[in-house]
Amino acid sequence: MRTFVIGDIHGAAKALSQCLERASFNMEEDELICLGDVCDGWPETNRSIEILLQVKNLIMVLGNHDQMTLNWARKGILDDVWLSQGGRQTMDSYPDGMPSSHIKLLSEAPFYHLRENKLFVHAGINPRKTLDEQGPEIFLWNRDLFYEALDGKRREQPVIYSDYDEIYIGHTPIHQYGWLEPVLSGNVWFMDTGAAWQGTLSMMDIHTKERVISDPVMDMYPPGSGRF
Repeated sequence: MRTFVIGDIHGAAKALSQCLERASFNMEEDELICLGDVCDGWPETNRSIEILLQVKNLIMVLGNHDQMTLNWARKGILDDVWLSQGGRQTMDSYPDGMPSSHIKLLSEAPFYHLRENKLFVHAGINPRKTLDEQGPEIFLWNRDLFYEALDGKRREQPVIYSDYDEIYIGHTPIHQYGWLEPVLSGNVWFMDTGAAWQGTLSMMDIHTKERVISDPVMDMYPPGSGRF
């Protein structure tokens, strides 16, 4: 069994399918750790989750967009920020509402996944505190770890953050810095390569570091079908 980690999908089911195909991913035997934000952006959140549900060994970590989508699906909350940041596309992909299997996947997703001293989390952590001392605001939204690691990468003085061997984060798209595949700084892997925008979707074998990259996602969908 191989174990892959994948960055923010944001409704780009075509890119997700492309990455799985290019990795020769075995839906019955291989494992996929999703760093959250499968929802919102491109018009196929529904299809994206359907694909993920076919992965027998799936670890789904919650993202901030997944949380906002749950607020709509479970509570009917129509937040203006969410709608403008891809929520409208998510709603449109569910003309009959989100099915219970999709709600279950998102609602049962943990804030982080820890194994083999590797940490998988959507946005980041405060490396100077224990995980028990932190909460959703850090795990789903905070970018402090990203910016610290980015600064170390730019200065070519990467820092090891906390005692984890590796920390995998999404949330902050790195295509805006010129990277279209996962990047390592110290012990922090940046996995969001901008699938929601003008970038790519990336997945990587956590052991061999084999990287699988989609085509630019914006080329897969008609102009105006995303959130920009």
